Amino acid sequence: MPDFGLVLLMLAGGTFAIRLGGYWLGRRLPATGGWAQGLSALPGCLILSLVAVQLLQGGPAEWGAALIAVLIALLTRNLPLTMLAGILAVLALRAVV
Repeated sequence: MPDFGLVLLMLAGGTFAIRLGGYWLGRRLPATGGWAQGLSALPGCLILSLVAVQLLQGGPAEWGAALIAVLIALLTRNLPLTMLAGILAVLALRAVV
């Protein structure tokens, strides 16, 4: 069982290196300017691209849930509530449609 300990140490070291690298890189990113604006928009773009792929592959249940989620987003401007509404809507519509 010595291989298990070695693997565990390597995984722990890799995790630490990734976290340390993220911290190091984050401190060197610009705080103002075009790059900063682009990086601040990145999380939303990633979520949008994941949702777009699901919509293109989905049917009426997914499109209906997306419409409900957009309406909730416009009414509340609350991201967690919008995500919860979209998840519940797609589950309910898949059961019905």
